[in-house]
Amino acid sequence: MTNLSFMVACSFFMIFCGLWSFMKYHKHLLNSLLSLEFMMLGIFWLLSFQLSGVGGDIYFSLFFLTLAACEGALGLCLLIFVVRSHGNDRFSSFNLLEC
Repeated sequence: MTNLSFMVACSFFMIFCGLWSFMKYHKHLLNSLLSLEFMMLGIFWLLSFQLSGVGGDIYFSLFFLTLAACEGALGLCLLIFVVRSHGNDRFSSFNLLEC
C-alpha cells in the first residue's frame, strides 16, 4: 500500500511542478506548452494508478492519453503558426489588437 501512495504522491508532485513552471516561466509559448503537457502526464499517471487500484477499466485512461496527445499536436501547430507569423514565440511580442 505504501508503494501506491508513493506513486500517487509522485504524480501530485508532477502536477504541482508543472503548475509552478507554468506560472513561473510564462514568457515563451513553448515553455507554457511543455509545462501543460507535463501536468497532463502527471494527471494521466494519477488517473491510471487510481483506476488500477479500484479495478476499473483502463480504456478511460487510454482515451485521456489520446486527448492529451491531440492537445499536444494542436499546441505545436499553434506554435508553428505563431513563429511563422511573428518570428518568435515570446508573449510580449504579440499584439492583440492586430488582426
